[in-house]
Amino acid sequence: MNTMPDFPKDRLTLPKSLGVLLIIAIILASLNLRPAVTSLGALLDLVIEDLQMNGFVAGMITGIPPLCFALLGPLAPRLAGKRGPELVVVAAMAAVLLGIALRSVAPGTGFFLLCTALALAGIAVGNILMPVLVKRWFPEKVGIATGAYTTAVALGASGVAGIAVPVNQMLGGNWRVGLGFWGLLALVALVLWVVVYFGLKNQIGHHQQQAKTDTQAADLGPMSKNSTAWWVALFFGGQSAVAYIFMGWLPKIFIDFGASPAFAGSLLAILLGVGVPLSFVMPALAAKFANQAPLVIINGVVGMIAIIGMLIAPLQYAVLWVVLLGICGSNFPLALTMIGLKARTAAGVSRLSTFGQSAGYLLAFPGPFLVGVLHEVTGSWTAPMLLIAGLIIFQTLVGVMAGLPRYIEDAQRQEIL
Repeated sequence: MNTMPDFPKDRLTLPKSLGVLLIIAIILASLNLRPAVTSLGALLDLVIEDLQMNGFVAGMITGIPPLCFALLGPLAPRLAGKRGPELVVVAAMAAVLLGIALRSVAPGTGFFLLCTALALAGIAVGNILMPVLVKRWFPEKVGIATGAYTTAVALGASGVAGIAVPVNQMLGGNWRVGLGFWGLLALVALVLWVVVYFGLKNQIGHHQQQAKTDTQAADLGPMSKNSTAWWVALFFGGQSAVAYIFMGWLPKIFIDFGASPAFAGSLLAILLGVGVPLSFVMPALAAKFANQAPLVIINGVVGMIAIIGMLIAPLQYAVLWVVLLGICGSNFPLALTMIGLKARTAAGVSRLSTFGQSAGYLLAFPGPFLVGVLHEVTGSWTAPMLLIAGLIIFQTLVGVMAGLPRYIEDAQRQEIL
């Protein structure tokens, strides 16, 4: 059953050539939403040694991205409401470019952190606005368009994580060059978005005018009082917590189980790699159903099998367990698709995307730290793995509620009735 509502009849038809250019621009912007983080993770030891960072600062760098996404994401709709999301994405790509470029020449830790925060600010804004752009320009193809950009996000994460070290070595082994290199990707995206903005200026003006006259978003009330928005936020937070735990701790977990560092690193690459094709398949699949709860349940069962397997026989079937975890991780594109499907207008998606992702990332922030504390206190991985199992159960339960066939506008309509 198709979940898409009716759309305004006066919506401008996007010329095919500009439509292709726009989806390429969205994909390129999405490719830039993780490299600033994953490239740093791969080269962190070199950065710590050169800038003489202490353990607290190094730990803060690895754990701060979701917190920045939560705190800085709400800036996006305010900026987009004035000038349109397209121009704000131009600014976001410029922030990512400047942050990456300037931190590569940072003379000390303070300036390095400041520049990293600038890049993360651009990423936070991009995180919020990608679902908005999809709903704004491709309202009848939310699943396919969401799949395109979530696949790009997955590629930007897994691809850069896998090749950051070889690329750095190829460029001479200097971490400054190795980190700054990824600014080229942001530069390409920035140039293309400038072209898109001026090429679609008339259509953008029409959409902005339509958004100003659309009273639906104004009638929604606070998202914090909207039950559908909360279920989506809780689902996004639960899956984000599990994702950041495994991105930060999976190699260490398997090394302590007896795997070699090289094999443990390859297991993380497999987990992230599984997510690439699923990032395209899951949104298209989710958009075909009014109720996404069955997909959430399947992912939850698969994830629990992986956790049980890692506790019983971690090394014998290690590849199988991380493949299953990668499948469970497709809750990320599923959550982003829900954001596009659970609101009737682009303005509504903007409100839901801001609340869902900001609250979700804020909920996810403590996850990696709790895992580290539990491991430190208990001296084993049993308690942390049980915590992860609990998070998978949690995200499954709230995801079932988030997947029910309803819209954030429904709460307001019920009040009116």
